[in-house]
Amino acid sequence: MELLDGKKTSLEIQNELGAKVNKLVKKGKTPPHLAAILVGEDGASRTYVNAKVKACENIGFKSTLHKLNADVSQSELLKLIDTLNRDNSIDGFIVQLPLPKHIDDNKITLAINPKKDVDGFHPENVGKMTLGLPTFLPATPNGIMELLKRYNIETEGKNTVVIGRSSIVGTPMSILMSRKSNPGNSTVTLAHSKTQNLKDICLKADILIAAIGLPEFVTSEMVKPNAVVIDVGIHRIEDDSKKNGFRLIGDVKFDEVSSICSFISPVPGGVGPMTIASLLMNTYSACNGRD
Repeated sequence: MELLDGKKTSLEIQNELGAKVNKLVKKGKTPPHLAAILVGEDGASRTYVNAKVKACENIGFKSTLHKLNADVSQSELLKLIDTLNRDNSIDGFIVQLPLPKHIDDNKITLAINPKKDVDGFHPENVGKMTLGLPTFLPATPNGIMELLKRYNIETEGKNTVVIGRSSIVGTPMSILMSRKSNPGNSTVTLAHSKTQNLKDICLKADILIAAIGLPEFVTSEMVKPNAVVIDVGIHRIEDDSKKNGFRLIGDVKFDEVSSICSFISPVPGGVGPMTIASLLMNTYSACNGRD
């Protein structure tokens, strides 16, 4: 078994981007500028946004963080989005999910200028992705594709099973893995919590991508020997043996599955860092589009 080290791979990508930014600055051009909107005090969201801001600083990107109270009105949030849309100094921005229940996620997504939608969630960018046109790809699925590419995982002709059909991960992941590309060219089954005979379907997978959002849902009984396993989930569970009182686990029962698969992404340190790397790649592309 070999670990798909997302932390290491993400740092490699960030170093590559940092070198490109240095060249831009030496030519007298401004570096890429990523803005983020954080609504409320959700711990996981705050951690992710802080990691994104720190990554920007490390490689020479400019970053701006807008923190809003959890009770901010939808109209106020939309006004801020409009301001960022019109700000030519900002190449791309994200609205960190999840949002409070009184805010309509779809309206927020639709309000973002597709040319600044570095999360790749806007319908225009999703449509271009589906057609195989150049666009901003959703950060987490694209990060997984980059991880597969850099570890030379063979995907062509393989059976890929994606568990989870969210518009953020599962559905775009199934599209990317089925496209005529490398990685890609695989035969994809998009499964979910209502799928019948899910265990049997997973056992046929050469590549199993778990994004169902249930802690340790995937066990060794669901994984074919020597399969490639990508764990997208991240969950905080209580653990008195830890100083902070908790530990992180994924959608895959790592201790069981790691003993039979060929490659597996850990939690933490797998898909999470690759999501950040992908976001930075999109922001750099947006910067090039600006020039």
